[in-house]
Amino acid sequence: MSQLVADDHNPQGPQQRYTNLYTDLARTVRELGLLRRRRGYYWIRIGLVIAAFAGVWVGVGLLGNSWLQLLMAGALALVLTQVAFLSHDGAHRQIFDSAAWNDWTARLLGGGLIGMSSSWWRSKHSRHHQAPNQLDHDPDIGAGVLAFTPADVEERTGLRGWLTRRQGWLFFPLLTLEGLSLYVASLRHLLRRSATRVERIEAAIILTRLGGYLTVLLLLLPIGKAGAFLGLQLALFGVCLGGSFAPNHKGMPLVPKTMKLDFLRRQVLMSRNIRGGVMVDFAMGGLNYQIEHHLFPSMPRPTLRKVQPIVREYCELHGVKYTEVGLFTSYQIVIGYLNNVGLRARDPFECPLVAQFRG
Repeated sequence: MSQLVADDHNPQGPQQRYTNLYTDLARTVRELGLLRRRRGYYWIRIGLVIAAFAGVWVGVGLLGNSWLQLLMAGALALVLTQVAFLSHDGAHRQIFDSAAWNDWTARLLGGGLIGMSSSWWRSKHSRHHQAPNQLDHDPDIGAGVLAFTPADVEERTGLRGWLTRRQGWLFFPLLTLEGLSLYVASLRHLLRRSATRVERIEAAIILTRLGGYLTVLLLLLPIGKAGAFLGLQLALFGVCLGGSFAPNHKGMPLVPKTMKLDFLRRQVLMSRNIRGGVMVDFAMGGLNYQIEHHLFPSMPRPTLRKVQPIVREYCELHGVKYTEVGLFTSYQIVIGYLNNVGLRARDPFECPLVAQFRG
């Protein structure tokens, strides 16, 4: 680790030193070969999720008209969550050297198996990576069902205000609607008039997938059971996916829209890692290494665990707070934060991590 220690007597200005902090870390990571592609890992994982997806539908066909189909709906939701993680990796170009191969892998997995647009998601997610938790820049904290600042709360009255004051406790119930929300936003993006040629192709793939899904359900099951299957699958998918993304930034400092931060601090201070071992790695698709993922978005998922000790030690050496908690602790933080904002109990800018950089 000695090569990672910055020169504290460097005559360059503070902004240049901050820039060099990330440059030095990135150089070390690159020299250690930690950015190399892991194609074998990904081919095996893609093969397994496709086999699992096919296996669920074989099970649906064999069970026929039975309420046991709800078990298959739950299984399908879990499989689609794993597919979403792979589509995420492809969109970040973690899988192949070729940008086109990564993009089409993300499109085919996301569109063909899940029925969701990777193009829409990548546009939204890229803006999040550029400015995590920064107001008016990060779409993940934009005003919506949840409020993230007291200013958002003040505008809400009536039933919406009542819900906002209890939004922390309602967080997990609301996640049951997240899957449906993602599908609607995805289709609205693809079906807009200004859609590109590739997006129109993606729309055709997704509409075929969604239409085929509904047709199979209605052919195999009475409408009541088909509706229950679809509702459970969407609800569980929303909880699994939302429960994987939410702990990584919610409740971390919010950044005023005009504040400028160097890349390393912007990514580390606003992100939270989740500890928990192999099971958490699997359940969260590697997103539990959120700090490392934000610092090296194209790093293959299985390498994030290997680079974590290097990043943690580097942050400690340079006085950059590195946050890591357990999974249930992270959910407690998220729920508490949302309730506090809903009750106007604290200003998210009143945080020493942000105040020290406010100019």
